[in-house]
Amino acid sequence: MKRIAIGADHAGFEYKQVIIELLFDMGFEVDDMGASSSESVDYPDHVHPLAQKIHDGEIPHGILICGTGNGVAMTANKYSNVRCGLCWNKEIAVLIRKHNNANIVALPARFITIDDALQIVKSFLDTEFEGGRHQRRIDKIIQGITC
Repeated sequence: MKRIAIGADHAGFEYKQVIIELLFDMGFEVDDMGASSSESVDYPDHVHPLAQKIHDGEIPHGILICGTGNGVAMTANKYSNVRCGLCWNKEIAVLIRKHNNANIVALPARFITIDDALQIVKSFLDTEFEGGRHQRRIDKIIQGITC
């Protein structure tokens, strides 16, 4: 069975619950990293455990949701084996997979509809990395720069 992790803060809780239903319908085993309600929480508390699972190779892909998507993306991208892309439409979701080999998608719950979120998740999961010239760019991301 395919495995995926999902996490959200309070702003993304409702979206997370609906996305989990979609993931089950798509045949995924889902690791729910919280939040467990719409009560205020600190998003890093849910992002770090998810990003660590991706970083360690325990789970291949993840979904993170917060109000803007930026906080969860910034936190997840602290992990060297994580490439988390912020998506507000399905076209961007396709490109972060094809060109950036993103392994986590970040969703801005306060700026997209639940239907948009479902389309983004489907597009993200249905798209494969193209490799080729894009792999060279991924290698440069991983290598970083020294100043």
